[in-house]
Amino acid sequence: MKSIKNHLSLIVALVSILFAIQTFFITDRALAAYEETLKSHYSLVVVSDKKLDLAALKKRLPYVENITEIALESAVRKIDKNISEKNMRLLLTTLPHFYKITLKKYPTSKEITKLKKSLHAIEGIKSVEDFKESHDLTYKLLLLFKSVVTVFSLVVFVITLLLISKELRIWQYKHKERMNIMGLFGAPKWLSSAVLFRLAIVDAVISSILVMILFGFIANSRWLLSKLDAIGIKIVIFDVFKDFPLLFFAALFLSLILASTIVFTHKEEV
Repeated sequence: MKSIKNHLSLIVALVSILFAIQTFFITDRALAAYEETLKSHYSLVVVSDKKLDLAALKKRLPYVENITEIALESAVRKIDKNISEKNMRLLLTTLPHFYKITLKKYPTSKEITKLKKSLHAIEGIKSVEDFKESHDLTYKLLLLFKSVVTVFSLVVFVITLLLISKELRIWQYKHKERMNIMGLFGAPKWLSSAVLFRLAIVDAVISSILVMILFGFIANSRWLLSKLDAIGIKIVIFDVFKDFPLLFFAALFLSLILASTIVFTHKEEV
């Protein structure tokens, strides 16, 4: 029981940090997935009096992924199914050209404004419709959520670092006499503090496994999956082969750095 208590506070602190880190990863993936969804559904419509050189237009506009001319005949027939071929040809000669432009990524408001200015500068283009208002609100809310999660993660990170530092210092006091005796016999600091480093390594392993199990349950949460489906995205909540090694090395690095700091700032009593 005493051994469990010795480990518990450090494990809780490490789990808090790893939870914050993984939450940031998930938020970043969700934002990237939503951007991809927006990009696949987002396009601009350009109206031009002249036929545009599509290849030259793509070279001139860096954000553009593809430009396709919209076939007007099918749209006209939906409006008037009985229109004759002769009238159709006459009508098409009077109508401007319509183009659909898809982009390489979902642009920011500034990028859309810049792109519209570039398009309006091309001779023959009369109008550009961007349709960005329907997407901006949700996208900005996601950015806000990511900022909140980032700030929260930093706060948790700082607080738990202080908790870990305090816990390791308590362990240092517990083993102070043994460390001093070993120091008097010429033992190097890392050897006299072997118990402290062992504690750091064992707790890093335990906390990483606990976080993996926790996010394994979260990944199968119907509530979370329903929320992701509602905004039309699919992401990996926890990738064992990518996330677990990152979290483990983060926990190990933090534990060893704090343990080393405490050990090498310890002053031996003579």
